[in-house]
Amino acid sequence: MSDSKLFKKIQDYFCMVNGIYLSCLTKKDGVMTEVCQCNDKWKSMLTFIGEEKYENLLLRLSDCRVENLIDEPLDKDYIRLYGLIVRVDNTHDIYWIIAAVIDEQMSNDERNLLPDGIIITSEARLNRTIEFLETMTRQLLITKRDEDAANEALSLIRKSDEEIKKQFHMLEAINSVIKLLEMDGSFTDMAQKALESAVTTIKLTGAFIIRKNVDGMHLDVIVSYGRKPFDTISITEVPFFTGKPYIISSDSVMPEKFRLFMEKQAMRAAIFQPVNIDNRTQMYVCFFDEKDDRSWEKYDVKFLNDTKRVIQSILTKKITTNSLAGSYASLEAILENSGCGIYVADMSKSEILYMNNYCKQLLSNIIEQNKLEKYIFSHTAESRSFTEVYVTEEDKWFDIHRTGIVWVDGRNVQLVTLYDITQKKRYQQRIENQANNDFLTGLYNRMRCEQDLAKFIDDSVKNDTRGAMIYIDLDDFKHINDGLGHQYGDVLLKAISHSLTQVKEIENHCYRMGGDEFIVIVTGSSVDRLESIINDIQQIFVRPWFLKGEDYYCTISAGVAFFPTDASTVEDVIRRADIALFNAKKEGKNRIEFYNEGIDGTSTKRLDLEKHMRKATMNECDEFTVYFQPIINVKGEDVCAGAEALVRWNSATMGFINPVDFIPLAEYLGLINPIGEHVLREAAKHCRYWNDMGHPDYKVNVNLSVVQLLQNDIVKKIKGIIDEVGIEPGNLCLEVTESLAINDMVRMKRILSEIKALGVKVALDDFGTGYSSLNHIREMPLDIIKIDKCFIEHLGEDDFSDAFVKMVTELANTIGVHVCVEGVETDRQYAIIKKMGIDYIQGYFFDKPMCIESFEEKYI
Repeated sequence: MSDSKLFKKIQDYFCMVNGIYLSCLTKKDGVMTEVCQCNDKWKSMLTFIGEEKYENLLLRLSDCRVENLIDEPLDKDYIRLYGLIVRVDNTHDIYWIIAAVIDEQMSNDERNLLPDGIIITSEARLNRTIEFLETMTRQLLITKRDEDAANEALSLIRKSDEEIKKQFHMLEAINSVIKLLEMDGSFTDMAQKALESAVTTIKLTGAFIIRKNVDGMHLDVIVSYGRKPFDTISITEVPFFTGKPYIISSDSVMPEKFRLFMEKQAMRAAIFQPVNIDNRTQMYVCFFDEKDDRSWEKYDVKFLNDTKRVIQSILTKKITTNSLAGSYASLEAILENSGCGIYVADMSKSEILYMNNYCKQLLSNIIEQNKLEKYIFSHTAESRSFTEVYVTEEDKWFDIHRTGIVWVDGRNVQLVTLYDITQKKRYQQRIENQANNDFLTGLYNRMRCEQDLAKFIDDSVKNDTRGAMIYIDLDDFKHINDGLGHQYGDVLLKAISHSLTQVKEIENHCYRMGGDEFIVIVTGSSVDRLESIINDIQQIFVRPWFLKGEDYYCTISAGVAFFPTDASTVEDVIRRADIALFNAKKEGKNRIEFYNEGIDGTSTKRLDLEKHMRKATMNECDEFTVYFQPIINVKGEDVCAGAEALVRWNSATMGFINPVDFIPLAEYLGLINPIGEHVLREAAKHCRYWNDMGHPDYKVNVNLSVVQLLQNDIVKKIKGIIDEVGIEPGNLCLEVTESLAINDMVRMKRILSEIKALGVKVALDDFGTGYSSLNHIREMPLDIIKIDKCFIEHLGEDDFSDAFVKMVTELANTIGVHVCVEGVETDRQYAIIKKMGIDYIQGYFFDKPMCIESFEEKYI
């Protein structure tokens, strides 16, 4: 039975039997939606209560963060209107609207005034119904959460396997194409075999090569495989013979000339690649598909580009009369960009002929230990085989594929490819061996804590006993991490964990929740000695900890909540203890606070700006538009290199709002996350379009705020948008502010390194406005430094500004990063910057931020 049908039966039962009216809703992307339709009895009750009260309760439910049961005040004491919120992990939630007419609260006159069909009930039945709904719904959500987690894990494994199989398949195909370089025969015969391999490997409709006719007015198809769209065509009908590459998926937005050509030739998707000889476009290699669902993946594009390069090498070889050096250079260029480790070895002579840089990275420890030849030539293998091996020296798992080929100098060699599958293997092991313990400290982890706490709460309810949860957080642990390094922070965490387990009566009830947070659960008769236990815990932190040859002190703040008196669910007990912990921090740290309702906080009025911003983010951020300010490459001919994406808010209610007014508020409310994702996605989509339409090197810069970067899954979200849009990662540049990086250098280095591992560029924005810049700048994984416009305003008039810009430029050249200057507005500023050898310029001197239509009309 589906969830909707189950909830519908519950509604009908409680209405008919208990006289309690129910409506079930869910919250997805900030919008309240009904799980199942309301029956006529509920609609009658809603009319009796008043729809305004109902709407007000919905609004309170959507804003609620702490409470799980909300009472909506009504004019009549005998009518009840409640909102019940049931959450699991803040990712699954169900809302119940509960209405009832209470018999005990009514006079005879009031009973006579009830509308026909309204059923009354008792206070006791209403309370039992609420308890039942919360228990039943929570169990359902837990089951749903576990199913979702299992399905997601299984999907990731299957996707990883499919991707590896696809890469193996393409590698085999490109190996066969590479062999064409050493074959004798005509260019058309070898080119046709290359096209055949490409078409059959990724299942295309056809492929062909065109070149100019001797009349210069037409293009002739000289080689084809699969469906041949035409033999000869006027050059004016072909939009892509421009010397640029074009990548068009079936869902791409195309200029009119491309659309007419594709429709006439019955093509739904195509890749057009120029073949250049001596820096001149001689031919075009064209791959196309007539299917409606062809969206080019990065592996497809890379494989077809490699095929084109082999065809170009074949043509070059013919032109240069079989030049061995030319063939090797082309082959090396392909193998260096193959996306896997590759080496070529003559097994008969124990000689390594070639190894690409990626393979050297994968086997760096073996190379450093001078064990490379021993490792390669001690592994005797068949001429063609697949193996999966664990390499101890590298602590990595590899899928290894060996195949025999003829090398460029004619000898028989073995081509070996290595794929690093370490993450896949370890992920599989984590799925297969779900542990209950924290890997660093050995304490139980969060999952085990929630399981145990649920059991302890149930036992306390059944046995009419009481338990306590102590939520512990180390005070200023960040200073130890920053001052001594994370390795000593880990040493301290392990020492604290060991000391906690030495406290009597809590030995087996200590948990690490993550970071520097711990939980201790006290049950049974031990609760009577809670004060003594808390004192023993505090005594642990009275003495110093010996770290890096010196004594360091570390205090704690803690919050205590009792169950089931303060709360009777896992989520609520943890939340209430966390509230008490927060109050302890606020009161000066190094203290213990017990939960009470008085510290729970009260609601405050929402400002108009906040209210409308929340509404705008609920509606898929459609009021937020992306403007683009061009970034000009001034080393050379002042050409556009891309643009910076800037968010603008045109509120339907309040009109255009200055970014200075709404961006800080969005960061404070956490709404910058959906807004930032919207801007990143839209910017990536437009950049992908520019790249496909003849500007493959255009890049787009997108700002990331502090709040976005502090998300634990920020790197996963960035990768998801890259994969969704299909943008080349190197054409996306993410900007972070200098002040953010300096405040938490260790964390920023880790996050930015993970972002750069995706292939994305990183820029340091507002450079010069923070502190200790020169001490930290070389530690950060940067590609671009953006000098703040405050140093440009007085350029040529202020010696400090001139010296600062010159110094930063020299520093950037030393550490190998580019420099971009912001806020250039005058001829004087432009002339000075040109002389300094700076790479990029932004500012009103070229253009203000503009809407996408204006930007593309001028620069695309």
